[in-house]
Amino acid sequence: MKQLTAIIKKEGRWFVAENPETGVASQGRTETESLVNLKEAVELYLEEVEIPRLPKVTVRPLVV
Repeated sequence: MKQLTAIIKKEGRWFVAENPETGVASQGRTETESLVNLKEAVELYLEEVEIPRLPKVTVRPLVV
């Protein structure tokens, strides 16, 4: 499970929800409906996009 950002704005009679990390957007008649639709759209997008895996790194303090 990933935590991503949702930006919601009202445009006329619709709520538009956008995920800036993926560029995916969706809409709904209510704020909740737009979020539900955005979640589904982002899940479908992430199924199709191959996310590169970052190498495992170790972070240690450096005292100089």
